[in-house]
Amino acid sequence: MKRMVNWLWSTMGASHSIFTESELTDYQNLTYLSKSEILHVHKRFCQMGKGFTKYTKVKKDVVLQLPEFKVNPFADRILQVFSSASDDALSFEDFLDMMSVFSDEAPRSVKVEYAFRIYDFDEDDTISEYDLEEVISRLTGSQSLSNEDMKQLIDNVFAEADLDEDRCLSFAEFEHVISKAPDFVNTFRIRV
Repeated sequence: MKRMVNWLWSTMGASHSIFTESELTDYQNLTYLSKSEILHVHKRFCQMGKGFTKYTKVKKDVVLQLPEFKVNPFADRILQVFSSASDDALSFEDFLDMMSVFSDEAPRSVKVEYAFRIYDFDEDDTISEYDLEEVISRLTGSQSLSNEDMKQLIDNVFAEADLDEDRCLSFAEFEHVISKAPDFVNTFRIRV
């Protein structure tokens, strides 16, 4: 039993020593994750490649191999939104931010903000007809809609959500629409 306790203590100490207590506290204060979840996210980050550390930048194509991203039609956009650099890679802190926003503890308002950024493909701070077409195409996948059905669906979205009738959804309009979707928080998550 004593050997088991010593092993457990040394294992916990080893994973905890990756960060100083101050770093771990800072990460906890800046995210919606507990210290143990932060250590788990770090472990997952390092498992993406041999010799990876908290200072490593991971290529996006490596992150896309994680099971959560293989099936997500917005995986490339998610990584683009969370990447702090334009070098086609994510740092540990980028990965930690992403996992924090997709955690169960992240507030709905934060999730809505990031969903808006992910769906804003042309990054013009509105969800335009182009953006909606891209979202719908990704969601329908191989069962693509005819041009007429696509136009009708987009028109229906704008009729329901475009309050100022400018054929674009502002963040406020997007937020209003999402407020009517009770399952949004449950679908906008990744288990840590």
